[in-house]
Amino acid sequence: MGRKRRIPREPVEAVIEGFSHEGRGITHVDDKPVFVDGALAGERVRFQYVKRHRRRDDARVLDVLEPSPRRIEPRCPHFGLCGGCSLQHLSPEDQIVHKAGVLAEHLRHIGGVEPGQWLPALTGPVWGYRRRARLGVKYVPAKGDRVLVGFREKMSPFVADIDQCHVLDPRVGERLPELAALIGGLSIRDRVPQIEVALGDDNGGLVFRNLAPWSAADREALVAFGERAGLTVYGQPGNETTITPLSPTAPELRYALPSFGLELTFGPADFTQVNAAINRAMVDRAVALLDPSPNDRVLDLFCGLGNFTLPLASRAGTVIGVEGEAALVERGRENARRNGIDNAVFHVADLSADVSADPWLRGGIDRVLLDPPRSGAAEVLPNVAALGAGRIVYVSCGPATLARDAGRLVHEHGYRLSAAGVMDMFPHTAHVESIAVFDRPGH
Repeated sequence: MGRKRRIPREPVEAVIEGFSHEGRGITHVDDKPVFVDGALAGERVRFQYVKRHRRRDDARVLDVLEPSPRRIEPRCPHFGLCGGCSLQHLSPEDQIVHKAGVLAEHLRHIGGVEPGQWLPALTGPVWGYRRRARLGVKYVPAKGDRVLVGFREKMSPFVADIDQCHVLDPRVGERLPELAALIGGLSIRDRVPQIEVALGDDNGGLVFRNLAPWSAADREALVAFGERAGLTVYGQPGNETTITPLSPTAPELRYALPSFGLELTFGPADFTQVNAAINRAMVDRAVALLDPSPNDRVLDLFCGLGNFTLPLASRAGTVIGVEGEAALVERGRENARRNGIDNAVFHVADLSADVSADPWLRGGIDRVLLDPPRSGAAEVLPNVAALGAGRIVYVSCGPATLARDAGRLVHEHGYRLSAAGVMDMFPHTAHVESIAVFDRPGH
């Protein structure tokens, strides 16, 4: 068993030499890299070690002795403690510069590719934008029998003691003390570990995870809160299949894509994008970049509930949506019916497995849209490339896996990386969302 590395107690003064992809300052002590949370490149700081590893150490800023000219005052008083944000000490404009640099570096070093054109960044509201979140809940007897509701602390399993979240949609972000008081009054206040937030354009839901049954008084209090807040309240005693509305009525959650005259419904556990404004702009851009004609057959892989499939169907001849989660596929079919779309078809398939014999790959494909999870689309890329589609638009939530897949599309399958750019889906965090266009020469 390896010896536990002792964490130095004394603060250390150092100059920050660089800035990591995840938004931490980088310095060296005795030739060992130290990643300093809350520090910017070029600053002189005092920091405290938090954790030591064999090849690197983690630390947090105590004092900024010589600030960077890029440093701004964070809006949130909890910044630095709460783990919900990591970049509030950078302006939104500098955050975009950083994220574009991360994408370019990954494409260059991992994929060995450079786009023919850099697309302008997609940006939108930077406060109150977050419609989906998982909030931690903790009953803390040592703090006067208080309940804490919020994100986890940085580099800690504890729930941050915050009274407001500026990035959450105000329908929830301004109600954290009310939520804490609500749970503090329940009979099972120590058996509610989290709240799932799922908000639509004009309605929303909160899913309370309950590890013990609600009492009648608990249900009454939860329903009353939902009515005051204009939100549907759900309970979840087990996995996601056990989510059940506690509110007497549970209107369907929905969001609109105005450019296409569409309204999509979703359930509280369904995947939807956290940022409605960026999602609308992203769908607009993806459809414009894919540029399908009325005669084209388009394949939308990892299609979810039809976020891209249905807008594409308004431009293309046929759109085939494929998704691994059967419940989302059924939701996509229902959304097509509701919107009167009859040229979109949906299939369930595990896109991490061999799908070469699946029928939806036959019949000719002219355009492909890929919107994979953070793990990327490596397993399905050979099948996609074999289709010979003239253009692929790849929407990514992981720059490293996009870069890996871009390298394969270019170097192994003969595509050209025509364009790429970032989308600010998660302002004030280090998450890098991006979009890339691949063309097959001769098309």
